[in-house]
Amino acid sequence: MGRTIVIDPGRCIGCQACVSACRECDSHRGKSMIHLDYLDQGGSVASSPTVCMHCEDPVAPCAQVCPAEAILVTPDGVVHDADKSRCIGCGNCVNACPMGVPKIDLAAKLQFKCNLCYDRTSYGLAPMCATVCPTGSIFYGTLEELRTERPGVEVASTFDFDGSIISTGVAMVVPRGRPVDEPLPGGAGEHARVTGSPQPAGHLEPSADNVLGEPL
Repeated sequence: MGRTIVIDPGRCIGCQACVSACRECDSHRGKSMIHLDYLDQGGSVASSPTVCMHCEDPVAPCAQVCPAEAILVTPDGVVHDADKSRCIGCGNCVNACPMGVPKIDLAAKLQFKCNLCYDRTSYGLAPMCATVCPTGSIFYGTLEELRTERPGVEVASTFDFDGSIISTGVAMVVPRGRPVDEPLPGGAGEHARVTGSPQPAGHLEPSADNVLGEPL
């Protein structure tokens, strides 16, 4: 794993700086491709950013189900947002993504999602969200750099969805003492199990949060 995003849910303070910064990306200016999730609204202030995890193995589910072959996965492992000249707005990627990341603009009939700020990261710059995060909940760099800055930190980049193991190019910090060779439980309870905070069932199911704009 080279330079990538590492999410540390325990550091998130829900400030929304990442959401605002994401709107400034030139490829989707005005639209935020990051989800800031509140894990137990009304019972806790715990929050966590959700970015595209850039699934590696097997083929990224969103790309695998795209009937127009609009979602490109480049050799460096970045799963790009849909090619606007090919996307048909069918929503297959929204339903296939286990993390609930892609969004559909109903008016434009196009998909949008995090592409790791490829216009920046391909030139060695950090993604917009990581540059503005005041607590380091969104870290961009190598694992060696992370461990130098935060001694003893452990991360995971595999997730278990009812026996289906997905490896990702983006990693997540896990609590001390958790076995690092075991995949994190995926699905609706993923963040809750990582942070220890309860959350409603169906948290990552496609919802209105995955829709941009108004229906035609």
